[in-house]
Amino acid sequence: MEMKRIDATIQATKIGAVTEAITGIVGGFSIMEGKGRGSGARQEMRSGRGTGTITAEYNHVAIVSTVVDDSDVEKISSAIANAAFTGKGGDGIIVVSNVENVMNIATKKSGPEAL
Repeated sequence: MEMKRIDATIQATKIGAVTEAITGIVGGFSIMEGKGRGSGARQEMRSGRGTGTITAEYNHVAIVSTVVDDSDVEKISSAIANAAFTGKGGDGIIVVSNVENVMNIATKKSGPEAL
């Protein structure tokens, strides 16, 4: 059975909604928070005692990463997309890539059994 890695770059404010949507349908996932820049509008901030505004160089984003069976990719991608959706540019992007092998360090199981 083939495995896929799903990396979803989303707005950091959507972490709760996305993790709630995929908990129970994936074996586990990782979240990395950081800064990113894409097609969406960047945040406007007040400066100089509130008399001016500046545009942030980057947006606050999170990357939710998981490895799943090939048959679950569509269901999980849809769950992430629905939970992260705001209808505005900058909602994020989902990248699916092939995984040759995985190994669970604790159980020493590999392949789909490790998931």
